[in-house]
Amino acid sequence: MRYLKRALRIILVLLMLFNIILAFHAWKFTHFYDDAGHRNKRPEQMSTWEKTRTILFGVDLSKPVLSAFPEVAYETVRLKTANGLKLEGWWIPAAQTAKGTVVLLHGYGSNKGAKLPEALYFHQQGYNTFLLDFRAHGNSDGHTCSVGYKEAEDVKLAYDYVRQRATAPVILWGMSMGAAAILKAVSQYQLQPNKVILEAPFATLTDAVKSRMWAVHMPGTPFAQIITFWGGIEQGFWAPGFRPADDARHLHMPVLLCWGRTDIRVMEHETNSIFRQLGSTNKKLVVFEHSGHQSFYRNETEKWTAAVNAFLHQP
Repeated sequence: MRYLKRALRIILVLLMLFNIILAFHAWKFTHFYDDAGHRNKRPEQMSTWEKTRTILFGVDLSKPVLSAFPEVAYETVRLKTANGLKLEGWWIPAAQTAKGTVVLLHGYGSNKGAKLPEALYFHQQGYNTFLLDFRAHGNSDGHTCSVGYKEAEDVKLAYDYVRQRATAPVILWGMSMGAAAILKAVSQYQLQPNKVILEAPFATLTDAVKSRMWAVHMPGTPFAQIITFWGGIEQGFWAPGFRPADDARHLHMPVLLCWGRTDIRVMEHETNSIFRQLGSTNKKLVVFEHSGHQSFYRNETEKWTAAVNAFLHQP
């Protein structure tokens, strides 16, 4: 009995240490630090030593810094969240009477400047465009990212701003975390955009964490579930319940969903789950056979422009 109690104590201590380590990983995954000279790497870009260090000590992520700016006339806009964070956006008006307004929302670890190529395309098609830095990204306040959960408020702020500024139709466009935040925002705030374009959204936050684990050769189960749990505890929400695929049921407007066949961040079953659960009867899934988790516009320009053009011009 004495040896059994000792073994149980050892197991308990190991479990505590295991959870402390994974809670630390969750914290590092969602907190950025200021270092304009540091370049964040994707897991697949890391050396063996860098991956090993990440497994042992967590990933070091600097706050994404803007490196590209519009080459057309634009206005800098600042919005404020409920807890006082200031978000920076760019309003790029159409050259003539606008056909509508496209709100562009970037992914995790990116910024609004990275979506200027897509914004310029929409601008050339006669649309106003509004690009936003999510909290903790680019020139917006904050250093903490919830990978789409709290960023849903940022989507609402951007949506409300363009609705007040322009009366033409509003289209929400989002990549990865931006797409997941759109799904949550439409569900949570009952937003009514005229159309939605989603590029590579993850089905659940646990899935998003799992893909990161796989990329550095860590087992996705149970690590992803535990990291997701602790990440939510640290930020005050039930992270395992953040399921953009379920939020898709609340989208009843036309939706264009895009996914890259070689994507190692978002799996095919996730994309199929989102598409299947979309509440819209007017929905289309386009698979980019030669793309991963990246800009489809820049990688498969002809196919992307054809799909988006058809979507923009349909009723």
